[in-house]
Amino acid sequence: MTLHAGVLGHPITHSLSPVLHRAAYRSLGLDWTYDAIDVPQEQFAGFLGALTDDWVGLSLTMPLKQEVLSHLDERSADVVATCAANTLVFERTASGTRLCGHNTDIDGIVRAIGEAPLCAQRKTAAIVGAGATAASAVAALGRLGFERADVVLRSMARRGPVESAAAAVGMELTYNLTGDFAAVAANADVMVSTLPGGAGDSLVDKVVPAVRPGAVLLDVAYEFRPSVLGSAWRAAGGTYVSGERMLLHQAVAQVELFAGARPDVAVMDAALRRVLDSRD
Repeated sequence: MTLHAGVLGHPITHSLSPVLHRAAYRSLGLDWTYDAIDVPQEQFAGFLGALTDDWVGLSLTMPLKQEVLSHLDERSADVVATCAANTLVFERTASGTRLCGHNTDIDGIVRAIGEAPLCAQRKTAAIVGAGATAASAVAALGRLGFERADVVLRSMARRGPVESAAAAVGMELTYNLTGDFAAVAANADVMVSTLPGGAGDSLVDKVVPAVRPGAVLLDVAYEFRPSVLGSAWRAAGGTYVSGERMLLHQAVAQVELFAGARPDVAVMDAALRRVLDSRD
């Protein structure tokens, strides 16, 4: 029997998750389908209710990472910490189906940062943004051993997700408005920008005089490679990690949850690079 999985969100046409998952299932010899499906928030409950038993799981992007929480029968520790789930696994039992939520964005951030060469020291960290991905960045930086981080955000009223994540993982946060970006960047050994594509462009003029040599920027946006912010960071002497590295590694973790086996990461990486290179 052919089994099914997919990525849900609104909008969703930009998603590269099908490229990664299809390559992964081929590497595992699995005849599974995986498609991008546009599901607005108000239609999510109906979509879930209509799924048949040949569905193994779902990848979730905005605005569904929080919407799914009320439907879960089980939440992983990472979901509890971040109040967000980007992965839904259908656990079939004799008594019915359990909906289990996970957050693989954390693993994706950890492994993406881990690809960067080590700078002289990694003592200070910063996060740009305050939404669900920023909460995952808090948990990821905690996993990497950071005890505190600076958060740059547009409004102090929007700090709820990162504040909750910090409390859950025992991290101390200092909040800064976007006008303070240069000072934060000057002090960061590792920075994670969780802003959507293009939203970080206005920060570029604050980068050049600020970046420490070798300081790492992970810009989760991958629509353009390098991003405008990433180009400026690299030109100033920092190390830039593009967001597709996070996308790759969080997908690897999702496939492991869906299939119960580790896919060939090199095959997934090659498939992703082919698509991205064709767009450049």
